This record gives sequence, structure tokens and C-alpha cells, in this order.
Amino acid sequence: MNSIPTTALGLAEQGLPLLPLRADKRPFGNCRACDDLACGGRPNMRIPGPCACPWPCHGWAAATTDPSIVGSPQWAEAWRRARAIGYHPGGAGVTVVDLDNQAAVDWARSALPPTTTVATTRGQHWVYRGTVRSMNAVRDGVDIKSTMSYARWLGTGAGTMVDVPSAVHELVKVKAAARPVPRVVAVPAPAGGGKCPHRSPVYLERGIAMAEQRISTATSGVHAAVYRTFLAVLAAHGRCGCLTETHIGRLFTAAQAKGESPRHCTDAWANASTALGM
Repeated sequence: MNSIPTTALGLAEQGLPLLPLRADKRPFGNCRACDDLACGGRPNMRIPGPCACPWPCHGWAAATTDPSIVGSPQWAEAWRRARAIGYHPGGAGVTVVDLDNQAAVDWARSALPPTTTVATTRGQHWVYRGTVRSMNAVRDGVDIKSTMSYARWLGTGAGTMVDVPSAVHELVKVKAAARPVPRVVAVPAPAGGGKCPHRSPVYLERGIAMAEQRISTATSGVHAAVYRTFLAVLAAHGRCGCLTETHIGRLFTAAQAKGESPRHCTDAWANASTALGM
């Protein structure tokens, strides 16, 4: 019998912002109403919680503490299919230092103060009080999961939780500074001319913010993720004239921050435009 739904409901009642995870440890995909950002995304992606639809959409941002949502028919169906419970560390006011192998654990023991420790399949989660910017691969085998991210719930762990140490803040700062500076690429915005289906300018802003988020959280297949995101944005906003070069620049910046070259960004945009007949 799957005990995940019962466990999840109990954790939500204790105030942990949760979401169901698939067998590959990733969130479930968006429902049809939210696919390709058709719903416009959440009003503020920095605040966890479900979107207007009843399903657990939008990854980490779906995390909720509301038992009525966690136990709703739609979420209950997702929990039955889930193989793990995820939570939003930032929403819970904590930071998870994800140590993916023994070498990473050994490093943490020498470089970080002891805190609550949770065993994982290959290593450990060191959980600190307080939030930081999430960042993957801050060093070999070490990811930082806090704001705008999710982690697996693997139990309460052992040890007394302490504040996020300065060493973790420094790791994030150094990793962020080491990322290549995005190069501005001038791409003309679509000419438009079609009927605008948007309810308000906020709808477009939500769509662009969701697209940036989709790119920035891609963990594999970045080329494909960038192309699919560009395709979705153009399909939703490319024919009415609302999409500006500023919006396109934001998408290119997000893609380059994930390691895409300006040329790959331009090619992906051109290919998406061609696929849609623009």
C-alpha cells in the first residue's frame, strides 16, 4: 500500500510546503490547462503555492501546506502515482546542502558546521536554518537547494539545526560570479498584427517569468529545454505584437546563464519561429 499520501497530508498539517515527485525524483508535468504557460504562470513565482488549476503544476512553485489541497482528488491522484515527497526548502525557511557522494560528505565535515543531517541514497542532506539562492554544482557533488527549488523529503534527520554558515553563502556567490556574462543579442521582435488574446499585460509578464524559470531550472537537455521554451513563448505571444525585444533579451539571458551560446540562442529562436510559420 502506498503510504505517501498519508505521510504527505501529515507533513502538510505540520506546515511543510509539499509537492509530489515522480519515480525519477522530478515534479509531475503541467496539466493541459497550464502546459506551454497557457495559464500565465503564478502571480509571483517566488511565493510557493498552487496555481489556479487544481493540479500540482509548475514544479517547486506548486508546493503547499494547505491540507485541503494536498488531500484534494486531483492531488490524491498525483500522490498515488508519486514515488517520493518533495518540498520547497525556501518555503520552509531552510537551506539544503545536497551532498551527492562520500567525497562531498567528507568535504562538508571539514568545511561546514554540524547541523541536521539526513541520509540519502548516495550521500547526505545537511539542512540549515535560513534561506539562500539555490545553485547547482557549487563544487563537485554539492548542490544548494533553498529558494525556487525543491528537495526530497527523507525524514527529520539527526542533529541540531543551525543557521546557514557564511561558507555556503560564499559558495553560491562564487559560483554565480563564475557564470559567463550573457551577451546581448539583437533579435527583432515578431511584427504581430494578429488579435491579442491576452487578458492584460500581466499575463505576458507571467508568461515570460515562467519561461525564464523553465530555462533556469532545466537539469538536463538544456538545448531542448531552451528550444521548447522559445517555441511555447512564440506560440502564445508571437503573433499579436505584444512580445518586445526586451522580453526576448530576458529569455536569451536566462538561456546563456545555463551555458547556451548566443549563436545557439539565435538558432533556437529562428528554428522555433520557422516551426510556427513566422
